[in-house]
Amino acid sequence: MKVTGEYTLLFADDDIVVVNKKSGLLVAADKYDTESPRLDLIAQKKLGTLLSVHRIDKDASGVVIYARNKNAAEFLIKQFEENKARYVYHALVYGSVMWKKESVNVKLLADGGKDHKTTANAKYGKHCQTYFTNLGSCSLYSWIEAIPEVDRVHQIRVHLQSVSQNVVCDNLYSGYTKAVYLSDIKRAWRGDEEKERPLLSRLALHAYSLTIKHPVTAKDMTFVAPYHKDMDATRKQLEKLFSIDPLAPRN
Repeated sequence: MKVTGEYTLLFADDDIVVVNKKSGLLVAADKYDTESPRLDLIAQKKLGTLLSVHRIDKDASGVVIYARNKNAAEFLIKQFEENKARYVYHALVYGSVMWKKESVNVKLLADGGKDHKTTANAKYGKHCQTYFTNLGSCSLYSWIEAIPEVDRVHQIRVHLQSVSQNVVCDNLYSGYTKAVYLSDIKRAWRGDEEKERPLLSRLALHAYSLTIKHPVTAKDMTFVAPYHKDMDATRKQLEKLFSIDPLAPRN
């Protein structure tokens, strides 16, 4: 499935709508950001009224679920509040990560600074844990899977920083925001550096899948959001050069 435009429809019925959003879209209204485009308002033009039941970062891409009615919204919100919904994220980080698995349990305080960042705060922060798996290192970069036990604002980005890793192009949390260029990773590259366009120049964080119970049938449903064009182009180039593919089946 090709991902084009602001979103791609993954699933819809009388109770829920699931889409794969692009980076740069708010999931719903945000009191700190009233100017950025909103996915719910854009998608409603074709899909009808959508009720927000959870959030992912504006600058992240990936799977988002909305409710179509009040009963469905209450059912889904309860799942997120009780941590029964399961998200799997994929991220591209700078550097060659040496560990295979990490578990981070650091309390976080949302809006802890003037930039509305989430900060680590042992005294006032809320409990949350993230399980990380190194899906493969490719010299200057590594692919990381992140499964949050509790999915708080900017949790994955802050928890990765606690183990000295930064998501590619994280303008909010990283002092190093260099985009991914083919010339940086391909030794025999022969293009024009002045005209070269980056493979990836936005936050490399993607909500890859979501597992949740349907509000009517109560059956578990898993929705997978394919990588967007920029992230997938980066994946393909790194796979060619390093034989590492974060989407390859695992034992």
